[in-house]
Amino acid sequence: MRLALHAEWTKIRTVTSPLWLLLGTITATVALSAGAASVVSCTSTGCGGDMTKLSLSGVQLGQAPAVILAVLVITGEYSTGMIRTTLTAVPLRATVLAAKAVTLTGIVAAAGTLAVLGSLVAGRLLLPHHAFTTARGHPSLSLTDGPTLRAALGSILYLTLIALLSLGVATVVRDSATSIGIVLGLLYLIPILSQMIGDPHWQRLLQQIGPMSAGLAIQATTDLHSLPLSPWAGLGVTAGWAAAALLAGGLLLRMRDT
Repeated sequence: MRLALHAEWTKIRTVTSPLWLLLGTITATVALSAGAASVVSCTSTGCGGDMTKLSLSGVQLGQAPAVILAVLVITGEYSTGMIRTTLTAVPLRATVLAAKAVTLTGIVAAAGTLAVLGSLVAGRLLLPHHAFTTARGHPSLSLTDGPTLRAALGSILYLTLIALLSLGVATVVRDSATSIGIVLGLLYLIPILSQMIGDPHWQRLLQQIGPMSAGLAIQATTDLHSLPLSPWAGLGVTAGWAAAALLAGGLLLRMRDT
């Protein structure tokens, strides 16, 4: 396993695309979060909304480069034929996939940490200029606050789980464009579909099973009773998606020829 991890780390650090995609994750997350904090307003009648969730809203966009990176980790080898060399060097295919998953987890978690911290700093700096102040019942964002810390850590875990989901789907499909389309469809189309359905029961069900709509419940720090799932249960749904995708990918990787 150690040699497989070293090989995967070498592959990632010796090409430029993973670095640019990780930077894209950080930049997109912080930029959208800062933009959201810049346009929100607090009127004289009161300040509504969840400051922490608003400050972390950029995760919805920042996950896209992470998806692309995770897909390319394995489909790039299929497109170049390098997968044959990889499986010759490490015949145990489960070990290959595990090494890719561990390496991917490390780099996405690192980028996600920078992205989340940057987003919270942007919110802390920008929101007070829009009247979100302690006097109005909105103290500055701080990781010493339990719900804010949970939302921050949960957002990092969410980005990591989305990357693992993408790796699993890509292992099953083995095509970059198709895999990216499937994952982005799962993430963005299910919430749109839930808003188009008039039946509250089905709307809530889609929100509960969608990997993004369920997983991002971890960011909520207010009005938790209105969520389709509790924060950690929602993140558990995303973890279930990732585990199922990796399991399917691992089984097919063992059963199929390269």
